[in-house]
Amino acid sequence: MSESAGAVVDEPVVTTAKPAPETARKHQPLYSVIVENDDLHTYHYVILALSKVCGHSLEKAYELAKEIDTTGRAAVWMGAMEVAELKRDQIREFGPDDFATQPVTFPLGVYIEPVA
Repeated sequence: MSESAGAVVDEPVVTTAKPAPETARKHQPLYSVIVENDDLHTYHYVILALSKVCGHSLEKAYELAKEIDTTGRAAVWMGAMEVAELKRDQIREFGPDDFATQPVTFPLGVYIEPVA
C-alpha cells in the first residue's frame, strides 16, 4: 500500500504463473547437398553455380570446387530437407557450362543426403 495525499490507496496485486518447463523442441533433421566431380565441368562454372545458388563467396566456392576436384565430391550446403532439395534442383538447372572448350550441356552430379 502507498499513501497519496494522506489517503491510503490499495495497490493491485499481480500474480504470475510459473513458466512451464521448456519442452524439448524437435529440430528438423539436416541434409547436405553433395556435388560430385566430373572431368568436363570447369572450375569457373562450379564456382559460379555455388556462389549463385548457395550464396558462397568466390573464395569459399573455389575451395569447395577444389575439394570436389580432389576428393570426388563435397558437401556444398547444409540445412532443412526442403531447402536442400531446392538447392539441388537449382544446381541441376544451372544451365550449360559456357566456359568449357567442348559443349557441356548436362548438369553437375548433385544429390542430397541426411547429415549423420
